Amino acid sequence: MNQVRVGVRCDVGPKRGVGHVMRCLALAEELAARSVEVIFVCDSHTVPWVDEQIRSRGFQVEPAVFTPAEHLKLFRRLAVDAVVFDSYDLGPGPSTAVHESGLTTLAITDGAFGTAKADVYVDQNLGAEADGFDVPPGATRLAGLDYVMLRDEVLRLRPAEPGQRPDRAIPKVFAFFGGTDAYSAGPPIVRALVATGVPFDATVVAPRQELVSDIGQIELGDEQTVTTIGPTSELAKAVVEADLVIGASGTSTWELLCLGGTAGLVCVVDNQVLAYEGAVATKAAAGIGVLSEIRADPGVAAGVLRELLTDPAERVRLAKAGWQLVDGLGRRRVVDVLLQELSA
Repeated sequence: MNQVRVGVRCDVGPKRGVGHVMRCLALAEELAARSVEVIFVCDSHTVPWVDEQIRSRGFQVEPAVFTPAEHLKLFRRLAVDAVVFDSYDLGPGPSTAVHESGLTTLAITDGAFGTAKADVYVDQNLGAEADGFDVPPGATRLAGLDYVMLRDEVLRLRPAEPGQRPDRAIPKVFAFFGGTDAYSAGPPIVRALVATGVPFDATVVAPRQELVSDIGQIELGDEQTVTTIGPTSELAKAVVEADLVIGASGTSTWELLCLGGTAGLVCVVDNQVLAYEGAVATKAAAGIGVLSEIRADPGVAAGVLRELLTDPAERVRLAKAGWQLVDGLGRRRVVDVLLQELSA
């Protein structure tokens, strides 16, 4: 029997961010572990760190295509058996054409974002199983946190028990907002941390020089330190070592929870509102606020941050609650269904 080949068409870019690629990488790792060949179709070269993440795992990369005809031509040349779509930008045209050509298709969506025609739909967001989203007759929908897809580096570092941290007098904070920080969240979050007036030792991922410069100009208080770093392949390690992790309420939220991190979430863009409100409502993550409001007045987030920095018991409670929500087995469940679809 010939080796199964799967094409993965996903969005990526300095403005689009890297969330689509990260969850597709998790899916690709699971497929590869089952001897499936995976080929990415995306403009990963626009974010070199992401391009390295894909290629270092041994996956081939083809430049992004955009029209239905281009997709059909490319996937015919690559001789794939199935295609995964994870895109907000394409619209339903390409996935419809690929699906109607007879190829098995899987669409990763976020509610109404990422509309596509598919045999299998995956919405890994909190509460997605109860949102009433309809799929075409005969299609399968996998929805909710049971289907969160996480990369090997996250799964390797998932603790057997959450909430175990060194007893530090000054809490260690890690803040990151995707591989590009497309909405420049780093500087206003540092200003909000400073506004708490309490000690902290923060490491902030700042992928662009202007972010490094902005953060470097912020005046810190007594026993407040900030270190900026570039994009890193050791995010999971940083999460498990920190007392508090601050991030955007996007796909990385589920990584934080699976790792047992104490998660403080920021809603950086409109399509994160539902995920942000839902995650905060579970009481497994703390809501830091909406980025536009924090940018206008960093003080609006200072109260929540002050409590998180000064209350170790609350940090442990959040870590345990998040760890229980995301078990790390989602990608296995998704690939089981995709392979069953291919063998049908």
